[in-house]
Amino acid sequence: MPTVAQHYLSHRPQGAPLASVGAEELNAPVVLMVSGGADSTALLLMACTSKLDVADGRGRARIARERLHVLHVNHHLRGDASDGDEAFVRDLCARYGLPLCVEHATFTQLDGQNLEAAAREVRYAAALRYVRDLSREAGTPRSAARILTAHTASDRTETFFMNAIKGSGPAGLSSIPRRRNIIVRPLIDMTHADLVHYLQVVGQPWREDESNSDTSYLRNFIRHKVVPVAAQRNGNLEKTVGAACDILGDEDAFMSQLASQAFRSCVRRQQDGLVVLDARRVAASEIAIARRMVRLAVKMVDPEVRLEMRHVESVLARVGAGEGSLTLPGGIDARMEFGALSFRTASAREELVATWLHVPGMIPTANESILEASLVRVLSGEDPLAMARDVDGGSHRRAVLLDAESLGYAARDLEMACCDKASSRNAADGRGPRLWVDSAAPGDIMCPLGMHGRTKKVSDILGAARIPVAERSLVPVVRTAPAGTIVWVAGVRLDERFKCTPATRFAIKLEMRRVV
Repeated sequence: MPTVAQHYLSHRPQGAPLASVGAEELNAPVVLMVSGGADSTALLLMACTSKLDVADGRGRARIARERLHVLHVNHHLRGDASDGDEAFVRDLCARYGLPLCVEHATFTQLDGQNLEAAAREVRYAAALRYVRDLSREAGTPRSAARILTAHTASDRTETFFMNAIKGSGPAGLSSIPRRRNIIVRPLIDMTHADLVHYLQVVGQPWREDESNSDTSYLRNFIRHKVVPVAAQRNGNLEKTVGAACDILGDEDAFMSQLASQAFRSCVRRQQDGLVVLDARRVAASEIAIARRMVRLAVKMVDPEVRLEMRHVESVLARVGAGEGSLTLPGGIDARMEFGALSFRTASAREELVATWLHVPGMIPTANESILEASLVRVLSGEDPLAMARDVDGGSHRRAVLLDAESLGYAARDLEMACCDKASSRNAADGRGPRLWVDSAAPGDIMCPLGMHGRTKKVSDILGAARIPVAERSLVPVVRTAPAGTIVWVAGVRLDERFKCTPATRFAIKLEMRRVV
């Protein structure tokens, strides 16, 4: 987001002092995207003969001819006419001595995407590949390269009306930006009519796409039906809309910056295919910021998913209600429960790695934590119940003390394991006390401490502990063996059958610790 000084420096008048420009910017490749139509033909001619502002800090300036490269994408959508466009661009590049790269595209599977959007993705992907290769050959960073498109104020106006008709927020209404990363649109303040007039003056023909007159396409409907009517009320329509787009774009960028800051403060957990937000903070946010946070969360779990406004509002309605879930596009599960708002892709698997925990020993768990086990001998005169209370503080959450013999280990083996050397050797070769650690499975039950032997489903225990569904698979479950009896749902509940008693002689301490 530019400051006032940066904004007006970028729009300084012709002849103002030039900004300092490094050698990399002056040598980096500039790729012109040329279809053969009037606008892109004018772009090629102007790049070769005039001054253009390519957002490299120099303002309007000549581009060194050796930096210029042309990309043409033949979509093969109009048969011989598409091949004619390619031939025209080849002749034009030969006349001006510009290197040309031609890419060929086919559109057999659109997967629900409209043709215009699919063609646009193909063009930009091809341009980015071409820039990558050229930058490598030139030995310059890709960030110093430029991709120039021939978008005009007319295109910007059409896109503005298209997005307004379809329903859009500030991002859509800001229409086509002047610049996005290395993609720059130096003709954005000129109209299509300006460029046609320019070509007529210099005597340069161009290619016409006959499909541009088909008003069944929304853009063409806007171009031929809507814009002319609006222009009757404002003869300077395209420049007026362009100015509004600049303002909306600046304000949208500022709002996006605020939303990103707020989003970072709300993230409780993030990993592949999963984002969990602090729902209380989301609920306390301004509605404009909260809407953007929902979009940011979805983009984070699946960058390809595009939300409509109704999806965003449905998510926030669940936040307002304090509970509920829904399925978003792309199969993303959005769920509000226990103060957490989670977004999870259908393919995300947040399960712990199932493994043995040797005693003594430790294993990594989720959320930058470790689960550590150690063996404790209860000496004569010591109270094992008091020791257990000192370890867990009465909560049985972050650490617990178990009766080792209740796990099936003989006192003689435990006595040997208490020797440091023997303990280390046995842990190394897989012998000695050990416990199995994995995550909760459907149907798991245990006898929670304090329920006097009555059983309860682990899912109900996790729910009572207000652990969101999206996070439950990350809770370590300690068992006697694979698929064995549950000993401890780490950080939640200890099983009654393994608690310390006055007769406990050997205990196993289990502790969940954050990695510092």
